[in-house]
Formats: sequence, C-alpha cells, structure tokens
Amino acid sequence: MSLAQYVTERWDRLSLQALLHLSGVVQCTVLAALIGVGVGVAVYRSPAGSAVATALSSTVLTIPSFALLGLLIPIVGLGVTPSVIALTLYGLLPIVRNTIVGLAGVDPAVTDAAKGIGMGRAGVLTRVELRMAWPAILTGMRVSAQMLMGIAVIAAYAKGFGLGSEVFSGLTRAGSANSLNQALAGTLGVVILALLLDGVFVLIARLTISKGVRD
Repeated sequence: MSLAQYVTERWDRLSLQALLHLSGVVQCTVLAALIGVGVGVAVYRSPAGSAVATALSSTVLTIPSFALLGLLIPIVGLGVTPSVIALTLYGLLPIVRNTIVGLAGVDPAVTDAAKGIGMGRAGVLTRVELRMAWPAILTGMRVSAQMLMGIAVIAAYAKGFGLGSEVFSGLTRAGSANSLNQALAGTLGVVILALLLDGVFVLIARLTISKGVRD
C-alpha cells in the first residue's frame, strides 16, 4: 500500500490526531507566553533577575523530553497533564528571553515622554513598552511553537495527544505491514502542521506589527 492510500483510508483518524496535535501545541504556546511574558515583565529591569530567569528556563531545555515526562508521570499520571506541563516548560525560554530583550530595548526617551504626558507605571508598560516589545515577543512565541510541534511527538510516551502515537506505533511495529506508512504519515503530518502554524504567525505579525517596525 502506498503512503497516499494509507492516508486516504485512515484520513478520519489522522485528521483528528492532527487537530489534537495542533490544538495542544497552540494552547501550550499560549500558556508559555502568559507565563514567560509575566516573568519577563517582572525581571527585565534587573540584570541579576533577568540572568536568573533566563538560566532557569534554559535549564529546562537541557532535560531530555523522555526524562522530563518520566519524572512527571509518577506525580500527575499519564495523559494530557504531563504533556501540557512538559511542553509549557520547554516553550518558556524563547519567550522569556525575547520579552526581556524586547522590553530592555525600548528607548528610554519614549518611556520618559509617556510619563511626561501623565501615564502611570502600568500605562507605560501596557501602552508603550509591551507594544514596542511585541515584535520580539511574537518572535519568541513563533520559535517556541516550532519547537513544541516536534517535542509534542514525544507526548505519546505519556499517552498524550497528537500525531506522536502514529510515529511511535509505526516505529514499534517496524517491519510489519504499513508500519513505515504509519510512521511517515505521523512525521509528515507534524511537518505540515509546523509549516501551517508558522504561516499563521507570519500573518499575525503582518496584522499586528506596523510596516515601519517590521522593516
């Protein structure tokens, strides 16, 4: 059986897994963004705090995904929960780092001008600094999403969501009928989803970042 035939005959199952994979990655990216931007806002004015936050989020990436899931399973069990926790932790570094860099790079003259027209600290942060740092933050989210798209395949180890179950099942059945097609279908599905999601981030950037800032 060809790969095209395999995909056609199992389209309902594969499309559902692809949707779950994409949904899980997007939700974990958003969760990582909420946490990462919050951490960045809290520490960007402190060189020591910025260094600690970046170092801690970097440390997570040194932990193999299998090992992190293995550590989480005894605590929270199998299923979606350990997968979401692991993916969110892995997605933090680009967002934390880019938030700190983006906020620290805002021209002090701009913030001084905002304060001069009566803006309070919260107003300067939300209406000036975060807006000017948005391109860097969005780039961090884009990098995180691409990372998580691949890492999410490992979520199948914890009986998580997505196309990883196709990849793992195909690999464990290597040599049997359609095992290669199954692994390829899952792998190519992840690649296609990653390209589509990256295109969405490009569109978001075009819609939310002024042309002058993009250029």
